[in-house]
Amino acid sequence: MAYVITDACVDILDRACTEECPVDCIYEGDRKMYINPVECIDCGACEQACPTGAALADRMLTGTDAEWNTADNAGFFTEALPGRDAPLGTPGGATHLGPVGVDTETVAALPRT
Repeated sequence: MAYVITDACVDILDRACTEECPVDCIYEGDRKMYINPVECIDCGACEQACPTGAALADRMLTGTDAEWNTADNAGFFTEALPGRDAPLGTPGGATHLGPVGVDTETVAALPRT
């Protein structure tokens, strides 16, 4: 994986990262944004644009933060989300898909801020 969006994005959804992403690999859940690890080209544009510092290179995360955030971010694409029969996989761009409207079970279980 190249970049992930961490839990610092939960309940913020600023979307500045989506405007800067040259490959349209940042998808919108209900409470958080997610970067598709297959579509990301590791350019760092999202990190530069994110006002909360939630977009980070996976190699910059350490310990349990690394495990939680990389697993959650990847899980958005590899696991069937609540109310869906199949994983999103690699849709080929977030714009044509639009907001997904649900999050991983991990994010959905977090208390609302």
